[in-house]
Amino acid sequence: MENPLREGLPNIVPVKPPRRPRSWVSQRTLLGLTNRQVTPTLQARYQLAAQIRVHRPNVLFVPYIPDAHPDHLAVTRIAEDARFDAKLTKTDIPGEPWYPKRIIYYFCTHLKLNINPTFCIDVSDTVDQKMQAIACYESQMTPQLIDQVRLTGDYFGSRIGTKHAEPFFSHEVIAFGGLDQLI
Repeated sequence: MENPLREGLPNIVPVKPPRRPRSWVSQRTLLGLTNRQVTPTLQARYQLAAQIRVHRPNVLFVPYIPDAHPDHLAVTRIAEDARFDAKLTKTDIPGEPWYPKRIIYYFCTHLKLNINPTFCIDVSDTVDQKMQAIACYESQMTPQLIDQVRLTGDYFGSRIGTKHAEPFFSHEVIAFGGLDQLI
């Protein structure tokens, strides 16, 4: 059989495969920290540092401070310290040293904070899925809080010219490969 792409037969046009969306999460690993009892201990820090060495992430996503939940405060502190510990060479932490390039802080948008994000990501295509997911937390999310989350996303979407956006913060400079990555 002839190769239609090589032979140039009429009405056959090579098609590029569709671009797969880039996934930021490859696996979720729990450290066994007890809900509502998380504290920034050396043990918790080393546990996370070991997982950083196993998974070798380039980015850590952690809650922005201030936050109303004490566990969120503790997790942020653990992650910031574990990022540092994971790069050390003279330590008992298992695995090869690794240092994530960035820590990106996400906002708990149900809080009434006056936030100034470093950047926002257009999530207009997935906002309905997000709202369905948070509605599952009936014990934590009242209808008013669900509305507030949607309105906050709508507001940040309006700031970047989209329907809905998630705000993020970074203490470090965020780099782009080019202006074509801006919307």
